[in-house]
Amino acid sequence: MYRNLLSVAGMTLLSRMTGFLRDVMLGAVLGAGALADAFYIAFRLPNHFRAIFGEGAFNAAFVPSYARVLESESMSDARRFAGQILTLLLISQLVMLALAWAFTPQLVELLAPGLSNDPGQMSAAVTMTRITFPYLLFITLVTLFSGVLNAHGKFAAAAFSPVLLNVVMIGFLAVAAYFPNAGIAASFGIAVAGVLQLVLLLAAARGSGILGGFARPRWSADVKQFFSALGPAVIGSAGVQIALFVDTIIGSMLPTGGISSIYYADRIYQLPIGVIGIAAGTVLLPEMSRRLSSGDTGGALYAQNRTMALTIALSAPFFVAFTLMPDLIMRAVFLHGRFTEEAAEASARVLCAYGFGLFAIVLIRSAVASFQSRGDTRTPMLISLAAVGINVLLKLVLFTPFGAAGLASATAAGAWINFGLLTILAIRAGAMQPDSLLARVTLATALASCLLAGVAIFGMAPAVQVASMFGSFAVEGQLALIGTAGLLAYGATLFVILRLLGVRPGKLKPLPRSVAAPPAEI
Repeated sequence: MYRNLLSVAGMTLLSRMTGFLRDVMLGAVLGAGALADAFYIAFRLPNHFRAIFGEGAFNAAFVPSYARVLESESMSDARRFAGQILTLLLISQLVMLALAWAFTPQLVELLAPGLSNDPGQMSAAVTMTRITFPYLLFITLVTLFSGVLNAHGKFAAAAFSPVLLNVVMIGFLAVAAYFPNAGIAASFGIAVAGVLQLVLLLAAARGSGILGGFARPRWSADVKQFFSALGPAVIGSAGVQIALFVDTIIGSMLPTGGISSIYYADRIYQLPIGVIGIAAGTVLLPEMSRRLSSGDTGGALYAQNRTMALTIALSAPFFVAFTLMPDLIMRAVFLHGRFTEEAAEASARVLCAYGFGLFAIVLIRSAVASFQSRGDTRTPMLISLAAVGINVLLKLVLFTPFGAAGLASATAAGAWINFGLLTILAIRAGAMQPDSLLARVTLATALASCLLAGVAIFGMAPAVQVASMFGSFAVEGQLALIGTAGLLAYGATLFVILRLLGVRPGKLKPLPRSVAAPPAEI
């Protein structure tokens, strides 16, 4: 399993690196003004719906259902089941696309009412949303093919597909002079990338011989069970997206640049979430589903504890960086072209607020797997809705005094509420059993993080002096120096403390097919 985890994390890291280049280019070309705000709304809207109907909800219902059919029936039955779901998915997405195109102005006005004060900005957002919305159709189908491949232990193609989005957008931004503006160019890049991602995943699934064509939907027991799981999963995913919709709605009422500051901070914040949190959840869910389907409860719990321990250890440096030096990060990454010092400062405040919710965010997918791997999507749905309700209330309270940073703080608080409730209920139900390994890794991570924080605080002045030799790249040099010194100190300290606590970091090996009594070490 951990070979797959590292594979997904590596591909996701490549995706985040190319995404980083894409966002730097967007920041330099679009800046943080009215055009940027309009584009980021057009970019976020199909992604909101994708998260509701695509990746989150669909994976939660489809992967365990497909794994169950594969384990208990046959490959041909699993292929037929996937074909039936594919047919239904395509029909639903075509209907949604037609409605979105027909009512785009109303959709944008509903979700970004603040743009109504600027007819030009509203018109630009409507135009770009019509261009980007087909991405939802393509990426939802990509999600199905990804789920099938993941259920068979094939993760590379699905993990690589986001790289195409970033590369294609970079290409379209490079030729933006041939479009009415850079926002239109980037919007076309999104739509074209969706087509290429679909082609890649379709080819990978067919090449592996694990996906047939379309199949006439039949109301079989497997399809019924899929939809019984999908309903609560959609509601649960919708709950999270409601909070993000509120961010978009309230953000559109911020002064010009408010939406952009949230976007740029979120892009940095998504690096550990994608590379660590989502990668861990993507691999853990089918792993736990397979083991539970074969009666290997001990192996499923062991896999979960190892994954959560690794997630905590890998996420800690990002937490320290986001909370202690967000200004340096935003200036080093985005301070180019039209991206100003004021924009960097505003984005840094948002990044710092997001940072306090990082551990909860990256661990939620592993906690949710406690329920989803057992076919229970109702419990995560109810927890998500409760957390979102509190989240939205906090956003309304914090928006006025703190602006965009207040919205990010509410998001962080909502994440902790969500993760806390998931953990408590999972432990009570016996679906999660934290062991001594998880406790020792958490303790070692906390101690190593204290040293890393000391490097970030006391190493700032020496880094400024040394980096001054880099001339116009002084800020980038400062971040590189502190980052390198901090990671070396953190890694060495973590290794030593783990050994002192009796944990062997070099033993991150895939689990055997059956683990009756898992050892308490890695």
